[in-house]
Amino acid sequence: MFRRIFLNRQLPALKWLRPYCEANAPPTEAEQRLMDILKEKFPSASHVEVADISGGCGAMYEILIEADSFQGKRKVAQHKMVTEALKEQIKDMHGLRITTKVPDGS
Repeated sequence: MFRRIFLNRQLPALKWLRPYCEANAPPTEAEQRLMDILKEKFPSASHVEVADISGGCGAMYEILIEADSFQGKRKVAQHKMVTEALKEQIKDMHGLRITTKVPDGS
């Protein structure tokens, strides 16, 4: 079963995933670890979402992060920032889907 973890407010970017998720499920230990790392590396992030989309085995994650630090950077650079933040954890993953966004009004 898929899980979703939200900080602050929901964004429509992972809309396709919502029917398959347990909206109020507590985060797994691995999901929480990724959230903690992303919150540490992007302290001004207004939204962070992590979903284990591998059925719970931790092989693949979907990440959505909205942060001011992406302002003025191309998507490739934004995604590189995220992969750099998670470089040790990515070594043990099969795949990672990243969605980045600059907060409205930035």
